[in-house]
Amino acid sequence: MRLPVANSVEAFGALDEVALRPGAEALLHDLGVDAATAERFTTGSLPVYRAGDLVLKLFPQVHVDEHPVETAVLQAVHGRLPIPTPRVVGSGERDGWGYVLMSRMPGVPLTEAWNDIPAAGRDRLADDLGQAVAALHALPPPAIDDWWPRDWDAFVAGQRTGCVERQRDRGLAPEWLEQIPAALDVDLTDSRRVLLHTEIMRDHLLVSPEGGWHFSGLIDFEPAMRGAAEYEFVGVGCFVAEGDARFLGRFLRAYGHPADTGFPRRMMAWSLLHYYSNLPAWMRRLPGPARPTFDDLADRWFGTA
Repeated sequence: MRLPVANSVEAFGALDEVALRPGAEALLHDLGVDAATAERFTTGSLPVYRAGDLVLKLFPQVHVDEHPVETAVLQAVHGRLPIPTPRVVGSGERDGWGYVLMSRMPGVPLTEAWNDIPAAGRDRLADDLGQAVAALHALPPPAIDDWWPRDWDAFVAGQRTGCVERQRDRGLAPEWLEQIPAALDVDLTDSRRVLLHTEIMRDHLLVSPEGGWHFSGLIDFEPAMRGAAEYEFVGVGCFVAEGDARFLGRFLRAYGHPADTGFPRRMMAWSLLHYYSNLPAWMRRLPGPARPTFDDLADRWFGTA
C-alpha cells in the first residue's frame, strides 16, 4: 500500500487515519517493525506512530523539507545532551513522504505531570533544563543543505516588517497592534548563531518521577534552526515556565545567561517576531499583565526571581 498524496496544506489537512494507516503499516512492515502493534499518537502536527520501543514519524510531501532537518539534528544531539533524545534507527523517503524511525523515549509529557510535581521537583527541572539548553547551544549545528532560514538577519528583518499584519490576522486587538512598533524598538543584535530547538515546551519534554522528578526525553526537532540564543527562550518562557518567574530565573541561571534589566523587553520582542507567534492565543492561556502594555506583559511573562 502507498502513502497518500499530501502535497498541499489543504490535502494534508484532509487526510484521515483511514487514508494514512495502510501506507504507514506497509512502511513499518518493510522496516521490520510489527505494524499490528502500532498506535498513532493523538497529538502533534505530523503523523507519529509508536510500535513497541520504536517511533515512526512521517513527513508529508508538503512538509518533506523538515525531514532532513529532524534526521540530522537528532543524529547530532543524540548522547550529547543531559536530557536523552531519540536515537535514529532509520530514515528515508517513501512515496514522496519522508520518515524517521527512532527509539521511543520513556516517561510522560511534562504537560500531564506538571500539577503533580512539587516546588522542589520543579526547581530541579528548571536547573536541568537550563543546563541541557546550554549544552544544545554549545553543539555545532549539523551540515544541512536546506537549512531554513539561510540568513538569520534577513529572517528577523522580515519578521519585523510583517509583524503587525501577522498579529492582526491572528486577531490581536487594535490597542495592542498600535503598540507593536515601540515593543520592537529593542536591540536584538547577537552575532552568535547556535543550534536552536525553537519549540521547547511542556509537550516536547518527557519526565519521570522515578528517583525524583527528572527529564527522560526531549523530542520533536523538525523545526530546529540556527539563530540567536535568546530566540529559544520564547518557548521556555511561554510554554514551560508559563509566567513562573522562579522557574524561568532558575533556568536562566543554570543556562549561564547573565541577568539584566532589558531581558523581559527583548524577550517580548522575540515573542512578537517568533515564527509561530500568536499573541492572541498566548494571551488567552498565559497570565495577564497588570496594565495593557507590552512592558507590563514582558514583566509578567519574562520576569525572573
